[in-house]
Amino acid sequence: MSLPLLFLDVDGPLNPYAAKPEKRPEGHTTLRVPRENGVAGEPGRLRTRTRPLRVWLNPDHGRALLALGYEICWATTWMSDANKWIGPALGLPELPFVDFGDALFNERPDGVHWKSEPLVEYANGRPFAWVDDEQGEADHAHVAANHRALALLHHVNPRIGLRNDDFTALAAFAASIGTPTHTP
Repeated sequence: MSLPLLFLDVDGPLNPYAAKPEKRPEGHTTLRVPRENGVAGEPGRLRTRTRPLRVWLNPDHGRALLALGYEICWATTWMSDANKWIGPALGLPELPFVDFGDALFNERPDGVHWKSEPLVEYANGRPFAWVDDEQGEADHAHVAANHRALALLHHVNPRIGLRNDDFTALAAFAASIGTPTHTP
């Protein structure tokens, strides 16, 4: 039996970006990620440096995530960059990621989040938990109607990020489908 998937967003669950900007959440460290403006190779457009992106991460989250009994998969706009910046800061190995391609930020008229359909397709009938700060009722309905296995859409408050009760809920879901968990 294969492990269920854990689709993991970065901004909100791991990086509580909506916390008060002057107050780093307890247990979190600050990571500064360089970012660039402009498009390389485009005539007349120079690539210029802007202020680094501030990311708050709790190093204990990596170990806690690995203990849950899931196959973890990045489900974030960071896509492959999550393996470059986020994973190492949390002590996570290189993880697969969902390549959102043309769905990236593509608003749907039915209110379903642009990640929902690609996640259902990626799961391909496997049970999954989706940890994000942006799912809504339309996403619950979409997943229920289009995914033939168990799924947990777990909302995390982007002001506080993942907490112990979130890990408890994720472990309970994994246990409900017969996935062994272990303690670090």
